[in-house]
Amino acid sequence: MKKRALALIALVCLACAVLSGCGDSSTDETPEARAAANAIAVGIAQDLDDSLDPHKTVKAGTREVMFNVFEGLMKPTPDGDLIPAVAESYTVSDDHKTYTFTLREGVQFHNGEPVTAEDVVYSIQRCTAATETGIVPVEAFSAITDIQAVDERTVTITLSEPSNEFISYMTTAILPADYDQQDTAPIGTGPFKFVSRTAQDSIVLEKFDGYWGTPASLDKVTFKIIENADSLLMSLQSGAIDLCAHLTSTQVAQLGEDFNVAEGTMNLVQALYLNNAEEPFDDVRVRQALCYAVDKQQIIDLAFDGYGSPIGSSMYPAFGKYFDESLTDYYTYDPDRARALLAEAGYPDGFDMTITVPSNYQPHVDTATVLVEQLKAVGINATILPVEWESWVDETYTGRQFQSTVVGVDASNMTARALLERFTSTAGDNFINYNNADYDQLFTQAVATYDDAAQTELYKQMERNLTENAANVYIQDLADLVAVRKGLEGVTFYPIYVLDLAGIHYTA
Repeated sequence: MKKRALALIALVCLACAVLSGCGDSSTDETPEARAAANAIAVGIAQDLDDSLDPHKTVKAGTREVMFNVFEGLMKPTPDGDLIPAVAESYTVSDDHKTYTFTLREGVQFHNGEPVTAEDVVYSIQRCTAATETGIVPVEAFSAITDIQAVDERTVTITLSEPSNEFISYMTTAILPADYDQQDTAPIGTGPFKFVSRTAQDSIVLEKFDGYWGTPASLDKVTFKIIENADSLLMSLQSGAIDLCAHLTSTQVAQLGEDFNVAEGTMNLVQALYLNNAEEPFDDVRVRQALCYAVDKQQIIDLAFDGYGSPIGSSMYPAFGKYFDESLTDYYTYDPDRARALLAEAGYPDGFDMTITVPSNYQPHVDTATVLVEQLKAVGINATILPVEWESWVDETYTGRQFQSTVVGVDASNMTARALLERFTSTAGDNFINYNNADYDQLFTQAVATYDDAAQTELYKQMERNLTENAANVYIQDLADLVAVRKGLEGVTFYPIYVLDLAGIHYTA
């Protein structure tokens, strides 16, 4: 991924008083004061899950923030690899069914207690059975037939069948077994420890001095929740925050000369997601018509000044071998073909539809705005319904009460399974209600296949299935433009949706 500093247009900064209604509890704090304290303020566009327990996380934004607090036996690298974290090393048996992990000596939880093998067993079992309310089960753990703490530093995990993806799920957070306050006062092993949370306002982290690895450079990070896009921009301009990711090119152009911008990708599958169980989107011809009606490159050019990578299925380029570039242009922009398919499906005059969009994410709002005009050209009258983030999660994502929505879907870990399993008919997070027997069968084959090449091909067949059946209108992997106040460096991009603050540091 490329990173570059952009020359920015100088603007007159807005007075701090402008922010009085933004929920900012520390508008009198200056960038200079934060620099003197070796602290930064980071703007985020959504509030986090009600629970900060990493095993209960639903929202990508929560994982993005708490990546700095929690670690698994393994952790991802910016290059897309996995390296030991809480574990020091691991071995795999000849039959590829038994994994033996040796824990790193001296790893501590944020409460000062040492990490033991019993903590690891507890953490994995917790996500296997998911007997506690709110725990999101790790489906890959259903293959575990036995897990044992051999001694204080050794854990063995035995699977029912070989899996070449299993190690990727060892990024699951390791938690202390005897601690029951993870919802409100989370404790992990990461480079930052949780300090406090003010609902709908802020989350404060501090450097963990007992961290086993390279310590964080910053002493304190305050995440400020600013769900209004204009307020977020004003917070940057006024000096209320020092760093903010996921900006649009329009926002970047208005920042002023106090900032540099690091450029990567968001590692999201942005699409017009369609409720396949609702008319008229239960007809594949209608869904295909929408695919032909949408010019994804025009969206990227008009709404994002050319920043973004077009995609054609539920996979993004950072996943390398799994990404099928040929699907990007499977549907070429063809309004005549779109109108013909609509007529064939019984909609010669088009139809009305609603696009639900979380209003706090300007990139999705901007995408929907262009979509409305493109769909109008084929007789479809689309109306944007902006909703608060919490409403989107509760009603659209969880409740599945929507026709269509523009949003980005991420991967919880670096596996193709993490992006594709959600569209199996029985998946709890299959919010588009996709139901395709062939797709389900391909998934069953893929997760049971140990040969990497064969498994990769099966996953690509799943991607093709989604594309051919127009499960959604796939658009792009959004560019990630991160504003960083001058004097700060160290933004690092990963192939998954995280924000790593451990390397952020002041240059002077």
